[in-house]
Amino acid sequence: MRFDERFLDEIKSRLRPSDVIGKTVKLRKQGREYVGLSPFTKEKTPSFYVNDDKGQFFDFSSGKTGDLITFLQETQRLSFTEAVEVLAAEAGVPLPAVDPRAVEVEKKRQGLSDWLELAAQWFEAELRRPSGRDARAYLEKRGLPETEWARFRLGFSPPGRTALKDYLVTKGARPAELVEAGLLIAPEEGGSPYDRFRDRIIFPIADQRGRVVSFGGRAMDPQARAKYLNGPETSIFHKGHNLYGLHEARKILAAAPAGEQPPLVVVEGYMDVIACLRAGVPAVAPMGTALGEDQMEILWRHHPEPTLSFDGDRAGRQAAARTMDRALPLLKPGKSFKFAIVEGGKDPDEVLREQGPVALKQQLSETTAFADALFIRERDLEPLDTPERRAGFKARLRQAANAIADKDLQQAYRDALLEKYDALFAAARAERPRDQRPGEGRRGPWNGQKGGKPWIEPSTPQGKAAAKRLAHALEPVVAALAQYAVQDPAVLDDHLEEAFTAGGFGNPELAKLTKEIIRLRLEAEHLDTGALQRHLASCGFSALLTDIDRAAATSGAPILKDDVSLDARRSQWSRGFAALARVAALDDAIGAAKGNLRGRSDMAALERLKGERDALKRAIRTGTIWTEDGS
Repeated sequence: MRFDERFLDEIKSRLRPSDVIGKTVKLRKQGREYVGLSPFTKEKTPSFYVNDDKGQFFDFSSGKTGDLITFLQETQRLSFTEAVEVLAAEAGVPLPAVDPRAVEVEKKRQGLSDWLELAAQWFEAELRRPSGRDARAYLEKRGLPETEWARFRLGFSPPGRTALKDYLVTKGARPAELVEAGLLIAPEEGGSPYDRFRDRIIFPIADQRGRVVSFGGRAMDPQARAKYLNGPETSIFHKGHNLYGLHEARKILAAAPAGEQPPLVVVEGYMDVIACLRAGVPAVAPMGTALGEDQMEILWRHHPEPTLSFDGDRAGRQAAARTMDRALPLLKPGKSFKFAIVEGGKDPDEVLREQGPVALKQQLSETTAFADALFIRERDLEPLDTPERRAGFKARLRQAANAIADKDLQQAYRDALLEKYDALFAAARAERPRDQRPGEGRRGPWNGQKGGKPWIEPSTPQGKAAAKRLAHALEPVVAALAQYAVQDPAVLDDHLEEAFTAGGFGNPELAKLTKEIIRLRLEAEHLDTGALQRHLASCGFSALLTDIDRAAATSGAPILKDDVSLDARRSQWSRGFAALARVAALDDAIGAAKGNLRGRSDMAALERLKGERDALKRAIRTGTIWTEDGS
């Protein structure tokens, strides 16, 4: 369901954020804000702020911020629609009427859902009847006792060709409806539809709310053509939009103590999911397909860094590689994956049966970061015994980093991967006799300087500081915006959320400084400029403030001139800050557009975005951003 801005504003106007958030976070009044311990991380000193006037929360320990909808999404693992529905009910605002056609579609979907739910109940009952004797024995053999069957709603479909069909028809179902729900198969050559699942253990597939949307079946006959069979795509079930076990996994995540974040593990099969959930580890699985982009977004909604645990065989490695390639363009700060492989080529189900839940938890906690796993994959692709192969390895690392749409993360990955590359071959060179190391002579490492010594030794603290300073030189206009925010912190009041999430005016070096100013601004009714500067200096920002002053002095920015009125300076500051925010938004849009080029119109749209961004960057660089028309 889509909600317009007026509807959302009506809900927010009726709810005080401190009242809603205060039900789960203990808050106390402090100045203009309410403050409490972070619900996202463990901490002893409160750094979580709620501002009723702005309808926002700010969490300095995790870097998260947003409105009430965001808060419910983050803390209760709800989708946007679910969060809005919860708040609408609390505010007493009726949900908007929907299109009559949408009502008809929803009614039809509900009818199919009802038949799926009735089928699930019938499968569950069949498991306990005489026809399910072998299925019960199989589950017991797999270490899954009867006491656990109801939790996962396991069932059995008997061998009969129309057993389920006959039962549901007696309840009023029409065969065409059951075909549409994925329960029956309609023969292509014509004839009467028959049961899709026959002589199989049944695993109901539920959506995030626990409603049955399809089924998976494990064949009892070892000669069956398909060991596992999943339901087809239907109007209410899309394999790429669902994850098996998510409803149960959400329960475990939601029950975690405040500040604790259990792992969210992605495994390959139904029994592996069940094994993890039984061990207290929230886990899900895609249904017979590689993990898709929509499924990744669902995972990130519930966990910033899910753990991928694929089997150690060839198929498992290929699945991991495909997932890496699909994930790379989508990675962002706070959105990544880790990798874990259980020992001895076993899967989680085997580990639980043979070694118990403690061992399974331990093995799933031993993870490899995404960047490390990516490096290992490319390293092991071929022998690196020739210059050509080593060069190819380096090119693959660069290509992988370039696939990341987020520019800051792309650069961070490139730096990290090439650093690992250099370390790998530096270790190999160190094992050789000194006079056989390539690029080195008797006078010392070759570095392009006379006498074989660099002008600044990069390994010294002075060299590192100099390199870092050069790498993060501040643009004058950015420095001017930062300097004015220190001089007049009230200018941030109308831009708190954007400044909090913007990474320090678009420059990572300014991120911590910006958040410290915002934190003090939230705490104090009046923030004296001198006191703020002294506090920032005591926090270790003296050198950065000096750099800001030096760069800002070359900007010619009117916001720093004494003969410009306060209102004019604040207006110009807001214009400059809006330009930086627009550049960041355009960078995101360009990254997304690059991954969805399908024709000339898409290319033209991409070029328009680039043109607007580049024009803004020129205006920022040249200082023309301060004028009304940017000229």
